[in-house]
Amino acid sequence: MTDEPQPELRWAPLEPKPSNRGRVWLIVGLVVAVLVIVGVLLFFLLPRGETPTPGASGSPSPSASASTSPSPSPSASPTQTETPQPTAEPVPTMTPITTPPPVADPSVDAFRGQVQGWLDDALTGLQIVSESSGQDATEVIESLQADAQRLGESAPPSSIESAWGSALSEYDQALTSLHSDAAAGMQPSVDSARSAANQLRGLVGL
Repeated sequence: MTDEPQPELRWAPLEPKPSNRGRVWLIVGLVVAVLVIVGVLLFFLLPRGETPTPGASGSPSPSASASTSPSPSPSASPTQTETPQPTAEPVPTMTPITTPPPVADPSVDAFRGQVQGWLDDALTGLQIVSESSGQDATEVIESLQADAQRLGESAPPSSIESAWGSALSEYDQALTSLHSDAAAGMQPSVDSARSAANQLRGLVGL
């Protein structure tokens, strides 16, 4: 056994360890980037923090002036606007002044001149109705009824007011009866209507 050759021991160079320089540079680069970002943020934030100082000196002056000036003005304005309102209330005193004066009582002569045309047409129209029938008579009677309405809208003198009202009502009823007879195709009788018309004419002196 001693005769067998012994293996020779030799020192072999160790394998080089993998270098970590790449990781180190990466970490360094990230740190530098973070520092740059922080520096940029501080650069933009610092001027904003400094601006309030000049603004603070100017802001209190308008705020104080605004707080002092508007406070008395609104308090004074409503008091001034409220005071003239009660002064406008005396307007109702004008209403009795503007009431129209009482209508003057017309004279019989003046009233006769106002209604004479319609009373003359009444006799003429009744004469036409007595000589016609049907649609022709109906149209004339309707015209006479319109004139009777105008007579009713005219204010008569107080001396004949009562008699005028009763005679006019009788004349209007007679015209209504004539219209019904003519519309039914009957020969209308104008005696009662003519009598009421003559009564109206006599009241005004026609």
